[in-house]
Amino acid sequence: MLQIPAGVTESSLNLSVLDERERRRMADFIHGRDRTLYGFAHVALRTALSGLTGVAPDALRFTRAPCPCCREPHGRPVLTSASMEFSLSHSQDLVLIGVAPIAIGIDAEPMPEPEVVEQLAPLLHPSECADVEAAAPEDRSAAFARLWARKEAYLKGLGTGLGRGLAADDVRGDLPGWRLTDLPLATGYAAAVAVNSPNSRTLRIHRALPTYSDMAVTDS
Repeated sequence: MLQIPAGVTESSLNLSVLDERERRRMADFIHGRDRTLYGFAHVALRTALSGLTGVAPDALRFTRAPCPCCREPHGRPVLTSASMEFSLSHSQDLVLIGVAPIAIGIDAEPMPEPEVVEQLAPLLHPSECADVEAAAPEDRSAAFARLWARKEAYLKGLGTGLGRGLAADDVRGDLPGWRLTDLPLATGYAAAVAVNSPNSRTLRIHRALPTYSDMAVTDS
């Protein structure tokens, strides 16, 4: 888990490690803060994966796995240069990176406003919606954010994204072949990780990987 350091700007990041597709995607954002968040997240991802694979950050190559819904090549992103699975999530000033030898999905969500919960909760699995509605009014945003983060993490791991119906799966517990785990984050956020394994696995949380100095532009 990374928190964007104060004072980070688009020009302070070492964007030379990004590929052409990432740079185009970054340029599409209208607001500078959104561009900085995207750039920080993707430079961090490349830096972390480089440290784990031994491949230089700018030499890492990515493709897309087939979508489980339609078999078209727009499923979860995968490395072509190493047999390692990963997932990336960024929300406001937080960046989460999940890495595993098997399919993984990770997601962080800020607490939504009550009107957002009221609008989206009915789209969830009926049992999930019932849990949100059963929570005390002051707890409903947290209950919804927890379920939404677990659902997003699972759908990212599958590679379907929201192409799979929100009501299709009850993510309050584990799912067949998948372990879902809540992640402790700062107040105001919910986060979860989903791993394609029926067995419990050791989960290590690093809160400062990689270091900002590895990601910044230098004068050398």
